[in-house]
Formats: sequence, structure tokens, C-alpha cells
Amino acid sequence: MHGPDLVSWLLAALTAASGAYCLSRLRHAPCAPAGSAGAADSLAGGRRRLHPGHESDLAEGLMGCGMAVMALTGTTVPGEVWAWVYGPPAVALLLAAAVHPARRTHRLHHAVGALAMTYMALAMSSGAGHAGHRAAMGSPVLTGALLAYFGGYALWSGSRLLSGPGGSVVVASAGLPRACRLSMGIGMFAMLLTM
Repeated sequence: MHGPDLVSWLLAALTAASGAYCLSRLRHAPCAPAGSAGAADSLAGGRRRLHPGHESDLAEGLMGCGMAVMALTGTTVPGEVWAWVYGPPAVALLLAAAVHPARRTHRLHHAVGALAMTYMALAMSSGAGHAGHRAAMGSPVLTGALLAYFGGYALWSGSRLLSGPGGSVVVASAGLPRACRLSMGIGMFAMLLTM
């Protein structure tokens, strides 16, 4: 990520806290066995499957922690490493969204996030310039489309956070996950903006 060090550190702290919170939510309820009332997209053979809400927590935790590391390390970690970290989950989420209609919107959103992380890493690692001042070589059209998507997502999730009774901010157990999604949307927007 290009930009002032303070911005990188603040973005890393915000996304790391959000990612850690999402990962901590995985411990609160066990995986639901296939075929139970709480399991979605159950598998044959009695295998266990993540509870539908935990699938989002896992994806958001991976995204938040990865954004924090990417914000701090910049181009020191090769883009190919990030492609291997985020490429397979993106493909898995796209396939799951295509095969199972349940939670399709969430899966597509997380797939877009994983693909955006891969795109940013590859664009930053292919940048031209001398040491310490590399310019990202991504597509302006794709970067603009991702900026519009994550900017719109941040506005939408922020409006949902404010949808409490009487317009009050809801930051209880239901509001904190929304606040984390909002912070990660803002973080993704900021990372794309500084490319």
C-alpha cells in the first residue's frame, strides 16, 4: 500500500481488530452437523459443515487479517503469495455461490473481496519504479469499479448500522458484526484508493 505510514498503521489496526473479532466468533457456536436444522447446504455422509453464519465469520476474519498484513508489508510479500492465499477461497466461494442458492449474495461479496485482494497484490508487485517508490500497474477501470463497489458497500452497511429504533446506532451483539463489515469495507476502499 502506498501512502503515509500512519495511515497504513491505522488501517492495519482497524482491519486486524475486525478480523480478530470475526475469527473469535467462530468459537461461540460449534459447527452444525449435516442435516440439522441449523446447517445450510448439508453434505451427504454425516460430515460436519460450518454453520452458515460462521462461513461469513471465517471469510471476514481471513479478509481482515490479510488486509492488516498487506497494509503493513506492502510489496515486500510477493503478489504471487497473496494470489495463492486469496485465489483458492475466491474460487471456492464463486463455485459455492453458483451451486447453492442459499447465501449466494454473501458468498459473492466475499469472493469479490478475495479477488480484489489478489488484484491489489498483483498490481502492486508488478509496479514500475525504483526501490521504495513503486507505482501500481493495475487497470484504472477495474480499480474504479472496485472503488465504486466497496464505497457503495460501505455506505450501505453504514446505513444498516444506523437502522436501529429511532435511527440510533445499534452496536449490541447484532450491531458489532455490522460495524466490522463496515470497517472492512472502508479499509478495502482505502487500500484501493492508495494503489
